[in-house]
Amino acid sequence: MSPQSDLPDLNVWLALASETHAHHCQALHYWEQQAAERVLFCTVTALGLVRLVSQPRLMGTAVQSAAEASALLEAFLCQPGVAMPAPEHDGWDIVHVLLRTGEVPARHCTDAYLAGLAMANGCRWWLQPPRRSPRPKG
Repeated sequence: MSPQSDLPDLNVWLALASETHAHHCQALHYWEQQAAERVLFCTVTALGLVRLVSQPRLMGTAVQSAAEASALLEAFLCQPGVAMPAPEHDGWDIVHVLLRTGEVPARHCTDAYLAGLAMANGCRWWLQPPRRSPRPKG
């Protein structure tokens, strides 16, 4: 494992949580081979994971109740090296700088927050590859 910290995106946590996820093997490889010694959850990714694993349309028969989703989240947080970032390192100053550049559309404000949080905590922001390849033009 590398010495820095990671802030995995919600899609990474979801892929780790679901063995049927298209990127489960990639996420598991990240977790076992590439993850930093310190891996951060944040409020956005934690609540997002609970929300997604509780969605029947997304999870099918693997859907979880709110109680089960809460237990899943707690199980991740009990893993060695997994933590929530300290409140003083919330990255809001960086988020506002990113948003004020005019280069970040409003629809990407959550991504701007995660990027700011990662920068404020000296983390790699670990993103999951997209589910589908872009369609060829033409």
